Formats: sequence, structure tokens, C-alpha cells
Amino acid sequence: MRRRRDPPDADNAPQRSAYDRALGWLARREQSRRELRARLDRSGYDEAEAEAALDRLGRAQYQSDERFAEMLVRTRVSQGYGPLRIRAELRTHAIAEPAIRELLAQADADWAALALQLLRRRYGRAAGDRAERDRRAQFLLRRGFDAATVRAVTHADVDDAGTAED
Repeated sequence: MRRRRDPPDADNAPQRSAYDRALGWLARREQSRRELRARLDRSGYDEAEAEAALDRLGRAQYQSDERFAEMLVRTRVSQGYGPLRIRAELRTHAIAEPAIRELLAQADADWAALALQLLRRRYGRAAGDRAERDRRAQFLLRRGFDAATVRAVTHADVDDAGTAED
């Protein structure tokens, strides 16, 4: 039977710098400045060291909110999310509204075609009754498509608040 090795003494273990830790996270995937800042805070780095590390990463172009936002939009469109959901997620990463509008315009996505493709992939067949159309409409609304797109694709009556009308 193998013996478990005791963990090294925490006092003697060298602490990685905030810069090294954040660079390691960025090596795995793009992250927003806000996301990195929150992770560094949770890891116990002080505010000054975290800000200095983030500034250094930005100057070296290792971290870029613009690049992160472009990647997020591309990924979410390919995953079948609508513009409202993507916009909300970008806001949680502190991306400015003008930049969000520009990114969604640059995505050049045909939202109606994307919603229709998503419905075909998920449900396959045409909707039979009104209850089925309403279920499909609610699915698309949860995925972040606006009411006009959902109405056009499902032919269901939905209001702008995202709930089906009776």
C-alpha cells in the first residue's frame, strides 16, 4: 500500500507572484481584466500587487478585454446563443456598451437563421400545436433571442418581456 506524501509546509512553500498566477490562467484561456482581478482577490493577493500585475499583463498584450470580448462573442454565437444573452454576459465582464454594440454588429450573425437552426437541431420536426410552439419560443427566449426573432421563427405569440401570451 502506498503512503500518502505529506503536503509541504505552507510557510516554506514559495508563493507565486500575482503576475505569474494570472499569466498561468491566461495561458489556459482568454479572460477579462475583471475576471482576473476577482480570481487574484480570491487567491489572497493584495490590491496593489494585483493591479500592478494586471497593468503589466495589459502592457505586454497578454491580457486584452477587446480580444476577450471578440472571443466570447464568436464562441457564444457558435454555441447558439442570441444577442441578448451575449450582451448580458459581456456586461458581467465590464465591457462597455458601445463596444458590445460594435462586437455584435461585427459578428454579422443572422439571428433568425441561427434560431431556426437551433430549433431544428433540438426538436427536429415542425411544431404541432400551440403548446409546443410556446415551449419552443420559451427555449429561444432563454437562449437570448429577442421577441421579434422568436416570433418570426416559431410563429408563436410572445411579448417583449419574454413570456408567452395566452
